[in-house]
Amino acid sequence: MTSRRAVLAGGLALTLPPRARAAGDPVTDAPAGRFMGTREGGLARFLGIRYGRAARFRAPVAEPRVARGRAQAFGPICPQRGLKAEPQSEDCLFLNVWTPGTERAARRPVMVYFHGGAYSNGSVTDPLNDGAALARTEDVVVVTVNHRLNAFGYLYLARLDPRFPDSGNAGQLDLILALRWVRDNIAAFGGDPARIFLFGQSGGGAKIATLMGMEAARGLFQSAATMSGQQVTASGPMNATARAQAFLERLGGLEAAITLPADTLVEAQDARDPILGGGVYFGPVLDMRWLVRHPFWPDANPQSLAIPMILGNTHDETRAFIDPGSERIRTLDWDNLAARMAPELKIDVLPEWVVAQYRTRFPGDTPQDLFYRATTAGRSWRGQVIEADARAAAGARGTWVYQVDFASPTRPERGAPHTMDIALAFGTLSAPGAFTGTGPAAQRLSRQVMGAFASLARRGAPMAPGLPTWSPYTLPDRATMLFDVESRLANDPRRWERELFARIPYIQPGS
Repeated sequence: MTSRRAVLAGGLALTLPPRARAAGDPVTDAPAGRFMGTREGGLARFLGIRYGRAARFRAPVAEPRVARGRAQAFGPICPQRGLKAEPQSEDCLFLNVWTPGTERAARRPVMVYFHGGAYSNGSVTDPLNDGAALARTEDVVVVTVNHRLNAFGYLYLARLDPRFPDSGNAGQLDLILALRWVRDNIAAFGGDPARIFLFGQSGGGAKIATLMGMEAARGLFQSAATMSGQQVTASGPMNATARAQAFLERLGGLEAAITLPADTLVEAQDARDPILGGGVYFGPVLDMRWLVRHPFWPDANPQSLAIPMILGNTHDETRAFIDPGSERIRTLDWDNLAARMAPELKIDVLPEWVVAQYRTRFPGDTPQDLFYRATTAGRSWRGQVIEADARAAAGARGTWVYQVDFASPTRPERGAPHTMDIALAFGTLSAPGAFTGTGPAAQRLSRQVMGAFASLARRGAPMAPGLPTWSPYTLPDRATMLFDVESRLANDPRRWERELFARIPYIQPGS
């Protein structure tokens, strides 16, 4: 089988050249066109299908029907820092499909994945996101989507130039266009357009939470799971405008943003964010055009309440962001802990008070243990608790919460870090960066996670062989599935930390 990297290096050809197709190459006829894919371990795989086109800072438009399209190589990813080995282009509206078969009568559940990397980085060409194992194991159709990121997807120019009214949420509009493509075409790939399940990790989960508050996304998916990714509030339009002005000043003005090469726009993202400091933040905007209220503030958007939803986090989220082997962690002591922890909490709270509370509660913790415990709770868990509580309070149609407690056997110093659930959900345990290892316990847990997600897609409730009964999240019980060597259900396992940080007003970073 051709490797993923070799496929990427082979570039992209959407128009099929006049040659005989290889024996066994799958071909399917969809409303969007006739597509030729490849065979992979008994699956049909269609890579690099264009779902739309977009001019810079403008809403995307659907791709016209393709008479004959070769879908055998990934499309380019959105321009960004890092990932330079992969082809990049702001013309990056491509999706990929793995399916056990293209027969329309199969009507398999469809699992659509949005990648992480906040709103500025990442792609679905990462081997962690390969859909083959999930499609094969759970008999589902898997779709992964690339879209515009950073300035190309979320630079809010509407208040600066009327030509770009959609610019602040262009990346979200790309995802909506991709979901329309899935709805209209997935039956030709063996999928059921009435059972579309969205799942996404980190920024991918935040994109899903945002879509749940966008009228244009209504009816495009029937269930969802967010993995270490929440979006309680969006960026306000005035803050987003201030960020755009800082970015444009760094770049050389609006006309420069319109005309300069994509690489130049990527480099300008080191402009200082006037609200948060650091590099300028990009993300969805409360533009009162596409996003007219915050996704989960002051409550859960009523539009989202009919969508069954899983929300999850990992036990040691920030061990992925802040290297346990770095000097600033190795040299932590009780004298410098509060000062080093403060910027990582991402909330306005007295850090000395937080340290004192944790030392009383967990007297056996080292400064390093306490650092990761508190920053994970303050930075990563709060948004999930707010969203889950809001759904439970409003009587949403099924909410289930999980926490990954499974400690990495390959990187024990990382515990159960951010991103660990990607490999579990895709079954890509041997991919670089998986953290899970490939032992029996990891394989068993992956089957539970894949099975639960696929079960929500298939029948509206998460169940899997070997997984205890997963009760919905309700108040005040807050039932939470603890994914581990022996998974178990626990009520409100974060209670003390939840109550501790509930004393501090929550402001979504970037809002």
